Amino acid sequence: MTQSVPPRFGIMTAPSQVEYHDILRVWHEADTVPEIEHAWLFDHLMPIGGDPNGVTYEGWTLLSALAAHTRRLRLGVLVTSNRFRPPALLAKIAATVDVISGGRLDFGIGVGSRPSHPGARREYEAHGLPFHDTDRAVAHLAEACTVIRRLWTEAEPFDFRGTHIQLTGAFGNPKPVQRPHPPLLIGGRAASTLRVVAQHADVWNIPGGDIDDAVRRSALLDRYCAEIGRDPAAITRSTVLPVSYDHPDTTRNAIGEAVGAGFHHIILGLPAPYPAGVARWVADELITGSTQEHRSA
Repeated sequence: MTQSVPPRFGIMTAPSQVEYHDILRVWHEADTVPEIEHAWLFDHLMPIGGDPNGVTYEGWTLLSALAAHTRRLRLGVLVTSNRFRPPALLAKIAATVDVISGGRLDFGIGVGSRPSHPGARREYEAHGLPFHDTDRAVAHLAEACTVIRRLWTEAEPFDFRGTHIQLTGAFGNPKPVQRPHPPLLIGGRAASTLRVVAQHADVWNIPGGDIDDAVRRSALLDRYCAEIGRDPAAITRSTVLPVSYDHPDTTRNAIGEAVGAGFHHIILGLPAPYPAGVARWVADELITGSTQEHRSA
């Protein structure tokens, strides 16, 4: 990755411990701010922070509503838990959102919640969802990426006989608006997940915080790409950075570090409650400010 590639900035509004109209307000505003190119939700069914009995909206349903209320923003779920929905159903949901949005979906997917996170683990038991071991979950993700892409692109029904996924007469209609299909963003940092990224992803996302670890993981992804004959530069590097309203210089510094390390798809996590005019503030204080600092460095 070269530092001459201009960064692309987006926002993330976690749909938990916040009301729908507040998220809609931020996305409406961001849709009018050209410096913000993409917007994201997360995929949890119960809170993973704050009041354990607080509100949490289902990510894809909410994304569909936001797609209908925006016109410019690219949009997605960061990242969809592959443990929640059968892949063929997820492909149908995603194609529907791409149609509703007029071809603005960035399809984010990952293995699912870490088993060590008790706040995330409980949502599986509460919804009657199985929580398989990591090796099985990663293998299932690899098959899911194959199935989803085929459902988006193949013109005839097909059967699929994988180790974890079996489909008979699988067929996707409508197809996504985007051709050949929406960009595939895979999130994760484990070595086993990075092998799936190397095989399937257009964009790789890793949470921010430890830039040295992110750089090491990026180098490992480069190696896995080389092993299968794929150009590592074909995979855009993406990271999520927390926003501090009180200390924007801290966020600007994190942006500069990430961009300097080759991460050019930057997602700024907005904590709730959202201040009035937060999207314009992000553009002026964080995006414009950080890019000016990066050019002068």
